[in-house]
Amino acid sequence: MTQIDKEACREAYNQVRDDSTDVTWAVFKYEGTMIVPAGQGSDYEDFKRLCTDDARLFGFVRITMGDAMSKRAKFTLITWIGESISGLQRAKISTDKAMVKEVVQNFAKEFMFSDPRELDEDNIRTELKKAGGANYDAQTE
Repeated sequence: MTQIDKEACREAYNQVRDDSTDVTWAVFKYEGTMIVPAGQGSDYEDFKRLCTDDARLFGFVRITMGDAMSKRAKFTLITWIGESISGLQRAKISTDKAMVKEVVQNFAKEFMFSDPRELDEDNIRTELKKAGGANYDAQTE
C-alpha cells in the first residue's frame, strides 16, 4: 500500500509556489512504498534529466507565461512513467496520483508523459496556453 510523506512533500510544493524563491520545480518519487520529495531546482533541464526510462515520478513545475506586459506563473503537475516501467507499476500510478494531489492542489493542467520529447518546455507552454487564461501574444489564429 503506497503512502505519501505529506509534510515533506507539502514543503517542496510550497517552495515552487513561493514567488520569493527561485525554485521552479519539485519532484516526488517512490522510495519503496513511500512517495517522498526527491529534489527540486530552478533549471527545467535538471528536472528533465530525472525523467529516465526506469523512473516513475511526479513533477510539480512552475512555467512563466506571458510577455513583457504580463508575466505570470502557471503551474503544472507532470506524471512521468519511463518506458521500462512494468505494467503493475504503471497501473498503480493513477491511484497514487490521488495522494499526490492531496498535496499538490493548485495547477493549471496536468500531463502524463513517457516520451522525453513530450517534456519539451515549449510543448508544455503551448498546452498551458490552450488551457486558458488571457493570451496577450499577437493573435495568429
